[in-house]
Amino acid sequence: MAVCRDQGPGEQGRSALSLDSARLRRLPRVKEWLGTAARLVTGGVWIWAALLKLPHPDESVLAVRAYQLLPGDSATTVGHLLPVVELVVGICLVLGLLTRFAAAASALLFAAFIIGIASVWARGIEIDCGCFGGGGAKPGASSQYPWEIARDVALLAASLFLVWLRRTRLALDNLLFPSRSASDDLDLDSDLDPDPDQHRSGV
Repeated sequence: MAVCRDQGPGEQGRSALSLDSARLRRLPRVKEWLGTAARLVTGGVWIWAALLKLPHPDESVLAVRAYQLLPGDSATTVGHLLPVVELVVGICLVLGLLTRFAAAASALLFAAFIIGIASVWARGIEIDCGCFGGGGAKPGASSQYPWEIARDVALLAASLFLVWLRRTRLALDNLLFPSRSASDDLDLDSDLDPDPDQHRSGV
């Protein structure tokens, strides 16, 4: 006949350590899945924006010129290159390829867009931001500036999260650059749970 006995202070402490160990193991996985969601959303935004701009390079140049920030013909160069850069960054993020570098580029682009929109807002210039095609003067556009800035701030935060995060799920980086996370988990288990056999409460 099995007899259950109350756990002593030592056994309760080991049980608490075991629970803490399980929570610590789950936390990186949760962050990785959050990073995956951030990666796919941000990458999808870049790809969508690029696909809308690529067929209309003149509109992309007009959108860059409308900000009145770049000197000379540099606006033309930026207008032609920007959709290509957006497409490359978006594809890398969606595939999880060189994720942290792509996320850093994404963060820089969003920071530039936030500065640009804030600049025209401060100067009283009303333009279509050109984020998803179009561009140029647009009466009443200033009413959209707060939403556009808020959107870009959220995507900037997602990009910075990906720069900080070491690993995401469903990413090519996991195949090209294998992680030591599995062995790290084993080491963590060993440190926090040195003698799993002692967790038995009795028979």
